Amino acid sequence: MENYFLFVLMCIFLIILPGPDTAIVTKNTLFSRRIGGLKTSLGIICALLFHTFAAVVGLSAIIVKSAILFSIFKYAGAIYLIYLGMKILWSLIKKDDAPTVEMNTKHQSENRSCFKQGFLTDLLNPKVAIFFLSFFPQFVEPGGDTFFPFLLMGITFTVLSAIWLFIYVYLINVISAIMKKPLAKNLIEGITGTIIIGFGIKLALEKANN
Repeated sequence: MENYFLFVLMCIFLIILPGPDTAIVTKNTLFSRRIGGLKTSLGIICALLFHTFAAVVGLSAIIVKSAILFSIFKYAGAIYLIYLGMKILWSLIKKDDAPTVEMNTKHQSENRSCFKQGFLTDLLNPKVAIFFLSFFPQFVEPGGDTFFPFLLMGITFTVLSAIWLFIYVYLINVISAIMKKPLAKNLIEGITGTIIIGFGIKLALEKANN
């Protein structure tokens, strides 16, 4: 593998750029506390490991090269993001003063769904597969074996993502103390839902790079 340290540096810059993962981690950390953010991050990490495995064995290449499979993943991911955003906005509209027992039950249910939201948001995003297959080969010797270099790069990217997500969750959890007022929480929830829907629409309009 060539220029490993340059690869790490590039990964750091790419990871901190905001995207659907950042939006869903932010929302779940603010409204399900640190445990919600950590569970969401764990779901994203598991999805990244799956994408690494797919890149290593060649599944990502098949998906990217097949217009049908690419479209299936693209629209599935777009529909899920739009559904998630609409669900956030709908819960904001229907929010009322429910009894404490019901609110606690709802909070526990949201915590359980955080992992699934993080996992599916990343797993169903074909742009991650495209990124792996377009970015990783630039750091591999031409004509050389790709199995171990791709595996190393995938694990490196996942570990760096985990470190950033855990730091990000901690920071969001710290500043969330000043965002406990209902007006601030409703505003953030509305913005987050709108952003996630926007990412879903953008993903639906993406074209495969054949």
